[in-house]
Amino acid sequence: MFIRPFLLLSILLVTSRGLHAQSDDLVKSQGITSAVHKAAIGRIVFTSKQTPPEELKASDFLDTYELTNKSNLFMTVFMGNSLTNYLHPLAPTLQADSLAKVGNYQFLFYVDNRLIYQSNLHPGAPYARIKDWETVISKPLIDNQHEGAWWSQSAWNRFMRNGGDSALTEGHHVFKLEIKPYVKLIDVKVGEPIAVGELALDVKRKPVLNLADIQLAVPKPYNGLPVSSEPFDTRKIKELKGNIEADVFRHITSVVVIKNGNLLVEEYFNEANRNTLHDVRSVGKSFASSLAGIAQYEGYLKSENQVLANFYQLKTCPNYSTAKAQTTLKELLTMSSAFEGDDNEIDSPGNEEKMYPTANWVKFVLDLPVNPGKFKGEWHYFTAGVVLLGDVLNKLVPDNLDSYAKQKLFSPLGISNYKWQYTPQHVVSTAGGIQMNALDFAKYGQLYKNGGKWKDKQILPAEWVAKTFTKYKAIPGRNDEHYGYLFWNKKYHVGGNEYETYYCAGNGGNKIFIMQNQPLVIVVTATAYNTPYAHPQVDRMMEEYILPAVLK
Repeated sequence: MFIRPFLLLSILLVTSRGLHAQSDDLVKSQGITSAVHKAAIGRIVFTSKQTPPEELKASDFLDTYELTNKSNLFMTVFMGNSLTNYLHPLAPTLQADSLAKVGNYQFLFYVDNRLIYQSNLHPGAPYARIKDWETVISKPLIDNQHEGAWWSQSAWNRFMRNGGDSALTEGHHVFKLEIKPYVKLIDVKVGEPIAVGELALDVKRKPVLNLADIQLAVPKPYNGLPVSSEPFDTRKIKELKGNIEADVFRHITSVVVIKNGNLLVEEYFNEANRNTLHDVRSVGKSFASSLAGIAQYEGYLKSENQVLANFYQLKTCPNYSTAKAQTTLKELLTMSSAFEGDDNEIDSPGNEEKMYPTANWVKFVLDLPVNPGKFKGEWHYFTAGVVLLGDVLNKLVPDNLDSYAKQKLFSPLGISNYKWQYTPQHVVSTAGGIQMNALDFAKYGQLYKNGGKWKDKQILPAEWVAKTFTKYKAIPGRNDEHYGYLFWNKKYHVGGNEYETYYCAGNGGNKIFIMQNQPLVIVVTATAYNTPYAHPQVDRMMEEYILPAVLK
């Protein structure tokens, strides 16, 4: 096997440093695990499939690789010591548990000897015990069958989003990955390389589509959705279908277009079909808004301006304050309350990932501090607040929110096959996760397009739809994007024109679009969970294919 000279020199240097580090160990590591490990200390080796390190042979190591949209790529990092022991010289006064909180790996991604992206991994992953012990890292960079499962995949996806995608053009490239230790105290301090690896890539990510071989599905009538006879640009939809099947757009499971209340486009991918129940994650939050509107219309909820003190004995909760007591349901609907909760901040006290392991999600929310001076009424994504809204509704409506939703929303829409998720108290989880087929999600979107009517019956008050489709809060960091009552708002640009939409959105790239000033409802379901490309790829699909194909 040929090893490039500069890489061999890097390996020798890293190996000598790694072996020398053994004399000053802070913690006991697993040591050198095999003959292959001993021979490859300081190397990152790449393989096309996941192979346990103890089973790896030198013949498994890739020198060259064809990178397509369907390729998998795994790395095995052979280190001379554990990460904690590499971190120790960078902060000699800190013990292992402290080092785990302030230090981790730094990944450096190169293409053709040019540094494209550098990432200091968050200290939260891998766990402290792994940092102490592990001297071999065996993880996926790309694993199409298990997206978002590991921190290493997140690092690769960030690289691709921050220059890697444009750097890895069609043709031949040299990819290099380097790993260093770092600690962040006041400033970031970075150590010498732990390991380095190089791989020659033949990039073939742009598919050649033969549109004559791509056949579009012919929609059939569905309960409440007749088939449309209106024309659309079949070539554009074929191009979209070909790119989804070639994994240019990844992990898409369905695309449905309703025009003037009729079914125009219905395509399924990745083993999904008309009966598949799609896990659309936070799309389910929008259903909490719908149920609040129905409950208000029927008099169970007096007003969305009611405050939490009307529903809970807050003085018995930790962190009680008048500001907490006066938090309105409208603030929960618009994600603008002062609760110390922000899902976009991993260390936020109210981050949803800290709520799920608790025995009582509502108690978790009510016990949080509030900080009006910090948030100042601005939007911040707060899943736990929507759980609290769902609990309020569950207290107010007859029987429970589950049966109320069935009677007042789903049955009138002709929706019978669906699955909720539940809180530990077996209350419907308005955090998200409701599962339906794509056409039933389309009917839900069409209900809003109809101003709350379905088959001449007013299911949802028109006034509530109008309130929902109001730009209450600007989304920080996004240009001209807003938030209504648990619905998002943005504009797409096609052919020099703007097209506004309110929409539901969920992890993985799940969307229900209700286009404004166009007779369109569009559903995209996907399973690209926890990936940075999930939502941007749907935006591309909308602007480059779907909207150009079906607009007037």
